[in-house]
Amino acid sequence: MEKERVKCLIIGSGPAGYTAAIYTSRANLNPVLYEGMQPGGQLTTTSEIENFPGYPEGVGGFDIMDDMKNQALRFNADIRDGFVESVDFSVRPFNVVVEGGKEIEADTVIIATGASAKYLGLEDEKKYAGMGVSACATCDGFFYRKKTVAVVGGGDTACEEAVYLSGLAKEVYMIVRKDYLRASQVMQDRVMNKENIHVLFNTNTVGLFGENGVEGAHLVKFKGTPQEEKLDIAIDGFFLAIGHTPNTGFLNGQIELDENGYIVTEGASTKTNIPGVFAAGDVADPHYRQAISAAGMGCRAAIDAERYLTDNNLK
Repeated sequence: MEKERVKCLIIGSGPAGYTAAIYTSRANLNPVLYEGMQPGGQLTTTSEIENFPGYPEGVGGFDIMDDMKNQALRFNADIRDGFVESVDFSVRPFNVVVEGGKEIEADTVIIATGASAKYLGLEDEKKYAGMGVSACATCDGFFYRKKTVAVVGGGDTACEEAVYLSGLAKEVYMIVRKDYLRASQVMQDRVMNKENIHVLFNTNTVGLFGENGVEGAHLVKFKGTPQEEKLDIAIDGFFLAIGHTPNTGFLNGQIELDENGYIVTEGASTKTNIPGVFAAGDVADPHYRQAISAAGMGCRAAIDAERYLTDNNLK
């Protein structure tokens, strides 16, 4: 089978991937984009987005990603179903294998595969997805003004989410498996100084309940001990804050990652440790994880790729 040659291959969709496709298309790089396992990325599971500029009435997650995709298609981006199985960055041009065994040679690659939120693994998390279960307080906290919510986790992220939500919600429960918070002392102090945050130590969530959305959580304290105790709490929202997993497994150790598996980029650029390979969005951003910041990073990756091609007489 003859290999296909492309100037710019974008791996992953979502705000970063589609924005990179818009910019590289307009720069006449004729990009090819593979959408991956979840076309449109994590945002397609969000029912309503109110903080993306340009949508004063709010917009559904699927709708905004459809708009971005259609904008890229308008400039003739080649957007394809399917996912990348493996990459070889030791050769020039880079060799990429997509599902089905098709091989592509690419002069530049933009990785925009995102990060997946970690879940507890409860069936109820799927049942109430978009109906009270969230993995992003910044995205969805606004919908829980003056209501009661729970945050699962005991690290810095969980504490940050709980403090953020405490400024919106009436009450915030923190559900912590251990008998202590793993967070930095500064974050622990912030949590403990908030009157409307209640920390439930030694507590596990075993289920959620509610008719038309989350109305409460089934909890177990001191699970597996003689002191084991079951209790239910009434909540309107259930926020997971137990971390994210960057979707970098297919890279097979060829790109420098940080200790949590996020792609390391050079300074304020999107350059990775491999010249000609760039990273954008949540796969390279453990801090912000917002649609607007991912889109901005997709723009930067496209500009970095275009400059690389020009500098190396590949354009």
